[in-house]
Amino acid sequence: MTTRRDFLMAAGAMSLVPLGPLGAATQVAGVQRRGVGGATVTALLDGFIELDPASLNGADEQTRAALLARSFLANGPVKTAINAYVVETGGRTIIVDSGAGAAFGPTAGGFAAVLAAAGVDPAAVDAVMLTHLHPDHCNGLATGGAALFPNAEMVVHAADHAFWTDDANFAGAGEMAQNFAQMAQAAVAPYADRLTLAQDGHAVAPGLTLMHMPGHTPGHSGLMVSDGDATLLIWGDIVHVGPIQFARPEVTLPFDVDQPLAAGTRARVMDMVATDGLEIAGSHIVFPSFGRLTRDGQGYAFHPSRWDFTL
Repeated sequence: MTTRRDFLMAAGAMSLVPLGPLGAATQVAGVQRRGVGGATVTALLDGFIELDPASLNGADEQTRAALLARSFLANGPVKTAINAYVVETGGRTIIVDSGAGAAFGPTAGGFAAVLAAAGVDPAAVDAVMLTHLHPDHCNGLATGGAALFPNAEMVVHAADHAFWTDDANFAGAGEMAQNFAQMAQAAVAPYADRLTLAQDGHAVAPGLTLMHMPGHTPGHSGLMVSDGDATLLIWGDIVHVGPIQFARPEVTLPFDVDQPLAAGTRARVMDMVATDGLEIAGSHIVFPSFGRLTRDGQGYAFHPSRWDFTL
């Protein structure tokens, strides 16, 4: 069984591929809104990182290559989106995650710019819910020690906060794991006086419920958005490399803190989503990430939601 110590040592060898600067030609801001009953959920594209599929566990190279080819991708580093979200409901504005900040170079860290492009005033944000405290989710929360959201409550699962803020967990760990912990601590520090350490089922706001989905990190959580009969599950990091992990939910990553638990959680959540026909959005699904799952052999197929002019 993979232990936390195994994770901390493996994370130091995680394959994040260094990237060069973006070219002069750029796309328009990554902003897309979707209605969920009377609520509005806006997907924000922070940027991307590249993940080397050779670092995945649970599928051999031939299987990985075949699954990537099925999505018209080469057997090499995969561009993986970093998505964050804005939920507007009942007169309240809630942010879900905040992108990578400066953690992963020039192809990520666009959160503040796309938030402005979406017309969201950081001072008007009521709460920030973090799916977990990895840097590609929390590093956009503060700059130079100052909170981006000066009036917002921060909501994070208690288990994640306890794990990442306990230096004893990282004694003797790899440099990357220690850096991750330091960035998590720096991100939450400006919000210390308005921090809510939540448990499963916590109501972030009316119609917004935190769902504990542990394994990737101890407190990794999703957010269920409900309004009448309409629902959307923002599921955080249930998948990282969709072309492989949708088809093979048992495949894990070295930076899953508990790899067996992460695989079990993914299997459980995907089964629920497919059985109930839930719409989902995911931090590392191709932008804007909204879609549904159907069963496909021993795994699942992802079906993007239809884009529309209206909410």
